[in-house]
Amino acid sequence: MQGEERVTVSRKELKRFDIIPKTVRKEMKQREAAESLHLSVRQIKRIVKRVRNEGVTGIIHKLRDCPSNRSIPDNIKDRVISLYKKKYNDFGPTFATEKLLERDKIQVSRETLRNWLIGKGLWDRHRKSRGHHQNRPRKECYGQMVILDGSHHDWLEGRGPWLVIMAYIDDATSRLYARFYDYEGTVPAMDSFKRYIKTYGIPQSIYTDKHTTYKSPKKPTIEDELANRAPQSQFERALEELGVTFIHANSPEAKGRVERVFQTLQDRLVKEMRLRSIKTKEEANKYLDHYLPVHNNKFTVEPKKTFDFHRRVTDSIDINNILCIREKRIIRKDWTIRYNNRFYQIMKVPSGLRPKYVWVEEQINGGMFMMYKGFHLSFKEIEVRLPKKSAVNKEKKVLLKKKYIPPKDHPWRKLNRVVIAENIRYNQRTNRK
Repeated sequence: MQGEERVTVSRKELKRFDIIPKTVRKEMKQREAAESLHLSVRQIKRIVKRVRNEGVTGIIHKLRDCPSNRSIPDNIKDRVISLYKKKYNDFGPTFATEKLLERDKIQVSRETLRNWLIGKGLWDRHRKSRGHHQNRPRKECYGQMVILDGSHHDWLEGRGPWLVIMAYIDDATSRLYARFYDYEGTVPAMDSFKRYIKTYGIPQSIYTDKHTTYKSPKKPTIEDELANRAPQSQFERALEELGVTFIHANSPEAKGRVERVFQTLQDRLVKEMRLRSIKTKEEANKYLDHYLPVHNNKFTVEPKKTFDFHRRVTDSIDINNILCIREKRIIRKDWTIRYNNRFYQIMKVPSGLRPKYVWVEEQINGGMFMMYKGFHLSFKEIEVRLPKKSAVNKEKKVLLKKKYIPPKDHPWRKLNRVVIAENIRYNQRTNRK
């Protein structure tokens, strides 16, 4: 019918359409209606009064299609969207709300911002599919196991060189320690571990992958086979001397806790450094001193037990002599050794010692020492004289002889002609037959 008014109601209001008219007609008591609709008697009286004055539409709530009293004004919404496009374009809703409050003093819930961004087409709903992996429970105590790994990433987003972050995360508490380096190798691993133990102490065990820095790819020598041990990398050897148990993971998922931390750092830390225009490794490491306490305050958890397995670094432990590259070198008859394509002359040896080899210790701070049975040997670098160019050329002239070609009247050539002629006559005779 033309001019007919249509009323839209919710399911809750539809139930009231059946009960309230009965109350108006006094077919049902107001107390019974209140119990049936789970409302108070006073609320039923107000609804009945509206229905008598306005008709059936009095059942509909008066705030329908009205803006919420707690809604955020449009000008703030427009400002937030403008700031997101300008400064936080690739930030997730959670991280963006934190930065809006910290830097712009605008407080918005993450779900509100998420809905705004989805409405403007600036964010997509996405869920990551995860494969099935058996859950490994956390260790019970702090320092019982620390997970170590390095992450290669464009941390400075083209403003500087590619860097590697060496990260240590405690398995029981998720407390993080990290530092930037130019590459992932023995020296960065030792330097970062030295800084870690100076800050927190020596952990009970280290859990990491099978990178050549942490697990030696060499085949076992005869001495290793006799001792029933596998070849050790320099880092493994140093940690064994410190009494730290070394555990190798067989897959990235086995050390998933540190892998997930890298995802967080590649999202949050990269953008934090972008906002501060950090361009060098030194600036990045300086900012880590400020970032790590904030990160740990947000993401660490309480361990099941309060006991701390970290051991204090005492004066009896010489860290520099342990966290170093140590290799064995044979002494030549002229009391020289060769190390890293350089030659060194051993100057003095304590009386009574006849060393046939020395241990060369190259420390991470750049120093180098030579040891034999606990004694420090004095040495100096020497230059090895190369042979003169004239002597080298003479040797080459002697070695490069011309190919000898016999002359035409040589007996060998005459003999060759006789043999060829005999072969021709023999072939002619056999063909006639």
